[in-house]
Amino acid sequence: QVQLVESGGGLVQAGGSLRLSCTFSGRAVRSVGWFRQAPGKEREFVAHIHWSGSPAFYAYTVKGRFAIPRDNAENSVSLQMNSLKPEDTAVYSCDIFSDGSIYDAINYGGWGKGTLVTVTK
Repeated sequence: QVQLVESGGGLVQAGGSLRLSCTFSGRAVRSVGWFRQAPGKEREFVAHIHWSGSPAFYAYTVKGRFAIPRDNAENSVSLQMNSLKPEDTAVYSCDIFSDGSIYDAINYGGWGKGTLVTVTK
């Protein structure tokens, strides 16, 4: 069974940057998504990447500000977050994509506990 651990969250002022990491163990992983969940809101798609080399996909709310680097190790994936806004405040988690739409959380399994990102004005 795959285990996922997210790290890198923290407190940052608006306009700042953070780099999150998702480390997984247990088996090889080829397709990973990042989601976030703000208090009182549903889990929201942030980004997805497949190790095939296909372009990563991003939610329109983060496109141009967030990026998944291509220099990921085999057992980890990062999320570089720039120009952060207060509305980016949420618990960010990564997960392994299974099948179907990459935008739907239901198509992922084995969520990690997540890492909290807090962006202040």
